[in-house]
Amino acid sequence: MSEANTRADPVADVPVTGSVVTGPALTATASAGGEPDRPSRRWWRLPVDAWQQSLPLRVVATTFIASVVVMVLGGVLLMQQAAIGVLDAKSRAATGQAQQAARTAQSRLDALNVDSDTGPNELLEGILTDISDRNSSANSSTYYVILESQIGTQKSGNVVESSVPQNLRDQVRASKGADPPLWKAPTTVHTTGGPDVPGLAFGTTLSVGGVPSYQVYIIFRMEQEADTLRALQQAVLITGAVLVFLLTFIAGMVSRQVVSPIRAARRAAERLASGNLEDRMTVKGKDDLARLAISMNYMASELQKQITQLEELSRVQQRFVTDVSHELRTPLTTVRMAAEMLYEAREDFDPLAARSAELLQVELDRFESLLSDLLEISRFDAGAAVLTPAPTDLNELVDRVLGGIASLSASTNTEIRVHSSGPITAELDSRRIERVLRNLVVNAIEHGEHRPIDIHLAGDDDAVAIAVRDHGVGFEAAQAKQVFHRFWRADPSRERRIGGTGLGLSISMEDTRLHGGWLNAWGRPGRGAQFRVTLPRQAGAILQQSPLPLVPRDLISPLPMPSPSEPEPDPADDEARNTAGVGAGLVPDSDRSRDGTGRPTPIEQTRGEELR
Repeated sequence: MSEANTRADPVADVPVTGSVVTGPALTATASAGGEPDRPSRRWWRLPVDAWQQSLPLRVVATTFIASVVVMVLGGVLLMQQAAIGVLDAKSRAATGQAQQAARTAQSRLDALNVDSDTGPNELLEGILTDISDRNSSANSSTYYVILESQIGTQKSGNVVESSVPQNLRDQVRASKGADPPLWKAPTTVHTTGGPDVPGLAFGTTLSVGGVPSYQVYIIFRMEQEADTLRALQQAVLITGAVLVFLLTFIAGMVSRQVVSPIRAARRAAERLASGNLEDRMTVKGKDDLARLAISMNYMASELQKQITQLEELSRVQQRFVTDVSHELRTPLTTVRMAAEMLYEAREDFDPLAARSAELLQVELDRFESLLSDLLEISRFDAGAAVLTPAPTDLNELVDRVLGGIASLSASTNTEIRVHSSGPITAELDSRRIERVLRNLVVNAIEHGEHRPIDIHLAGDDDAVAIAVRDHGVGFEAAQAKQVFHRFWRADPSRERRIGGTGLGLSISMEDTRLHGGWLNAWGRPGRGAQFRVTLPRQAGAILQQSPLPLVPRDLISPLPMPSPSEPEPDPADDEARNTAGVGAGLVPDSDRSRDGTGRPTPIEQTRGEELR
């Protein structure tokens, strides 16, 4: 019987490989690759934050994942090649032995004399003994023999007949001809009193006188091959785990060597930002990280030099402003005494001299205000301003401010309307906030074009707010921050009718910041402006939001139809108003008229008449 007659069933070959190699591998993969428990939704941000904030973690995790993928692919490929080599070698050796045993048994039948008185049972036992004897003297693996005929079944050892797969039986029984082929199929060897082991079964037909009469099955145990592949698999797993651990450890060490100088640079930058200009980084070696430390130290030195120069210039400027302001106090006092004498005696002068005395008095008042503002600005620049907070009712504060500028509002024929929802109390420095509110109201009168001015007061649990709204010339949206610059004017050609110093809004901003509050400005050309002061209700608290929107309420709420003398609203302003109204934190407009009818209440009427 030749090698060409050895056939393999493709479907039946799979269980041998699976039982030896891929069975345990598949089991391990299924147990290790099972779907992990879904973490709680409130914890899912923790690993994401850790991943985003730690560079070594990303390097180590990436190295670990890549190493695991490479080791798994390499291990699978290695086990496949090893299994193919071991099983092919075993299959070739078992095929040769099975062919030899089948030829031996067929030779025994061919040499049998027809006239011999040997019975069938003795014949089968003799054939089985010859094959078994050959097997016992061979150096190869042990195999079992099962002989089947119409009169019975003979087998060697403690093998069970169910070890022969049914598909192999069908193929052997269907074989015809004088030279039947040798069939093979993978199987599981069952023995009495022993464990089941993987094996390989061969089967063919023995002929007597050219007539197929007996079926012989030779079953090889593949226990040693399975143990070999299992040991190889364990070695691959252990080696892969050790390599993954070592690669991850090496990646962690390398990332630490790279990240440590970067972290040192970050800490040095933070110390520089906090004002420790003397700190420097330690330079080690001559590599790129050492050059980074040198660059950081050079940058720190240059920053220290520039900051020192700026601080010196600032001190010189502050000293100059303070000295000039103090030095001007003495001659200003002398000049004021003389100007007051001239002003009191102006009725005895001719009209030109009397007018000059009046102008001198006005300009001296303005000059004195300018000196006071310069001194106050110098205190803020030097950090010498001190806050003295106390519980204060904002309504009373507004009344004092309006009482102080009643003559100014009456002279400009400006109506001032106050909108308040009731008593509003906060811990603040009343002198400073009164100055802030006075500057805002005077500024509104200056630019209000004799139109009404609205003052809104509101408060919540954490903050209080005052908004001063005028309907005058306004300013561009891009100038909302420039209005707080010192001596800044939106229209340089416009004359000051009231005679401000140009420092009022700057001082107001500093006073508000001293309270830990906000001072914001909104304006549009031809639509007027609104300045909003937001202060914490408790001194030292941190603001989160303002009780009042920055965009004026009359622009957030639907506008009435304009009169023929009023300009038509700009569609762009309407779109900006709608956008700002959505994001500004709308406040109910009910306090525009506290009785809800659109008419001022008696209190507001009284205030309006007093101011007019």
